[in-house]
Amino acid sequence: MSEEGPRKRPFWYFVGRPGGGNGAAGPCLAGGDVAMVLLLPEEKPMSPQPPAAPGMPLVDVDTPALIVDLDAFERNLRGMADFAAQAGVRLRPHAKTHKSPEVARRQIALGAVGVCCQKVAEAEIMVAGGIKDVLVSNEVAGARKLARLAALAGRAKIGVCVDAADNVEEIERAAADAGTRLGVMVEIDVGGRRCGVAPGPAAAALAERVAASRHLSFAGLQAYYGSAQHVREANERAQHIARAVAHVDATLAALKAVGLEATVISGAGTGTYEHEAASGVYNELQAGSYIFMDADYARNKRADGGPFDRFEHALFIYASIMSATVPERRVLDAGLKAVAIDSGMPMPWQLPGAVYLRPSDEHGNLDVAACPRAPARGEKVLLVPGHCDPTVNLHDWYVGVRGLGGAEARVESLWPVAARGALF
Repeated sequence: MSEEGPRKRPFWYFVGRPGGGNGAAGPCLAGGDVAMVLLLPEEKPMSPQPPAAPGMPLVDVDTPALIVDLDAFERNLRGMADFAAQAGVRLRPHAKTHKSPEVARRQIALGAVGVCCQKVAEAEIMVAGGIKDVLVSNEVAGARKLARLAALAGRAKIGVCVDAADNVEEIERAAADAGTRLGVMVEIDVGGRRCGVAPGPAAAALAERVAASRHLSFAGLQAYYGSAQHVREANERAQHIARAVAHVDATLAALKAVGLEATVISGAGTGTYEHEAASGVYNELQAGSYIFMDADYARNKRADGGPFDRFEHALFIYASIMSATVPERRVLDAGLKAVAIDSGMPMPWQLPGAVYLRPSDEHGNLDVAACPRAPARGEKVLLVPGHCDPTVNLHDWYVGVRGLGGAEARVESLWPVAARGALF
């Protein structure tokens, strides 16, 4: 603790910009496309300075840095938006991927109805950033969290998922205390064996409890099959979703038997969204990773056996070679604190023969024995993360680069990862 006393966590607040947000006075970065300022002008920010500035050449960006290839990112945004429009389904992208109201606003500008979040804190940050329709696509336990969620419903359209009758009662009490109303999705277990009530009569009985609650409305079914997203073979993914559709059909029949209708059937992810959209049952897609396309999703296959390449890699870790003491190895300044490895090691980008391995807290090793030309100490390389969501959660800033891969690549924008660490 310093002599000044304990440091408070800074709160990111959105400045007025086209597409949403509120005005605020306070310190902000000058110039460029920076979306937020820090309240607490009397405090020094805990968050470090960004690793770049708008207009800076890519080569001058400090490392490790979280790089967004803006050209690929925008193509990915448009690709999913166009798909959803042509398929006649709603798009509600998952904000747990990007944790950024700046990105969410871009998705909504292209037709998304709102976003999903997994945590109440994520939802609070999205609403603070001007997002007016948020589904917490998860169960929420605890009176304090539910009180915050119910209060948030006074500022935006808020939904939440349930899979237990006592949770319905808890949410009803919180909404009554706050004087608000919440939309409630009944989550069914369609095969993922995580959250969700059993499909069919049990789900219908839970929906009845919701519909009978004074401050809640039955908003539909949450039917997300998480583990199916990373099944490599396309025909196996299709079989998983076919079984999920059967579970949804059984639940719809049970709902009809008690006089209820689910107007929204929500689910799907980047790995299976085409199957849900073609099912004739699902009418809302919750894909999130499509905007960035990590290395793990790239290991999925299309129906013809080719690589799953509908979306482009748009998220990278920029790292410097800090040591090159032996010919076959380079040491990077990007280790476990810069990139998540739960879904495999990051993939060196446009560096044939290089393999990333043996990361520690602050270091990553690059095996360059098979590289035609091994990079020298001081050079910088790009890595495609194995899993984008937890990698993003390790960083304070997105560095948006235009023309990545070309000689004139430059920083165009800086976006705070506003919901980094929003775990509660």
